[in-house]
Amino acid sequence: MKGAAPIVIGHRGASGYVPEHTLASYFLAIQYGADSLEPDLVMSRDGVLIVRHENELGGTTDVAAHREFASRWATKQVDGTAVSGWFSEDFTLRELKTLRARERIPDLRPGNTRFDGQFELATFEEILALVQGVQQQRVARARQLGLPPPAPVGLYPEIKHASYFANLGLAMQAPLLALLGQYGYHDGDTRVWPQSFEVGFLQTLRGMTRLPLVQLIEDGGAPFDLAMARDARSYADLITAQGLKEIARYAQAIGPAKSLVIPRRANGTLGSPTTLVADAHAAGLAVNPWTFRLENEFLPADYRRGSTAAGAGDLQGELLAYLRAGIDGFFTDQADVGVSARTVFLLT
Repeated sequence: MKGAAPIVIGHRGASGYVPEHTLASYFLAIQYGADSLEPDLVMSRDGVLIVRHENELGGTTDVAAHREFASRWATKQVDGTAVSGWFSEDFTLRELKTLRARERIPDLRPGNTRFDGQFELATFEEILALVQGVQQQRVARARQLGLPPPAPVGLYPEIKHASYFANLGLAMQAPLLALLGQYGYHDGDTRVWPQSFEVGFLQTLRGMTRLPLVQLIEDGGAPFDLAMARDARSYADLITAQGLKEIARYAQAIGPAKSLVIPRRANGTLGSPTTLVADAHAAGLAVNPWTFRLENEFLPADYRRGSTAAGAGDLQGELLAYLRAGIDGFFTDQADVGVSARTVFLLT
């Protein structure tokens, strides 16, 4: 049996089964055994941290059906890209609470569409309250049974479009830390790992807290804040030996696109591991790649089953390949499959 168990991070909750970023999705991820939850954070006009994948709301809510908000449709430059739709920063929390969530990728997850229109948009505070409530219930139950208290459920909040919101006067560092403090998460608390693709955001946050931080890494391009500052460094530069040493000055982990850990061959099958895990570990950084999903659309060719993009493939098999490559954890939309894969890995 191997040593420390890699962590299973519920990506946007249990978003393979319920529309992402809803309270139901996060609760289900906990029930499936996720060690941590990954909420994406954007801001409302009145400065409330809202849990959404993007600040554009049209792709994941019913905002288009609300005639009272038709005039708020707009085209904006978000991280250098023109985006059209409705944006969280143009709505107050009260207005956002009139919207309802819907499935983001209905063609691949048609079963999730049965929940369209049922769930409110969640705030980050509501996620914190959910985690706190579940943990209290678990501790009470363990006490009744004479068992040791269970491990706490962790959080990997991702700050979305940090520079964009800061330029709107909605900088997210202080509200994030204030809210975490209200719920008992303070310096050095390893239950919460804030993460961002932007280097500057994390460096600024490091000066404000001793919480462990995660530098997210795309498989191409460059962090938007570096590009905006005319800093020539790309994501590829960040994962060189020197780049990883620099990350280790402000962060404790990297969250790379999974192809940076094990790339795919030209025929779409899974290739051989790169040196990224070993290089990051040498710099003192944990490695938690993203995102592992059950549907054939997202799997290497040799782990697909059947002929449809929405069909269920061998996610456990893919995860085992990555676990054997030495990763410290992973983000998945199907936490139950992730927990099963980890169990198999630890027993073999």
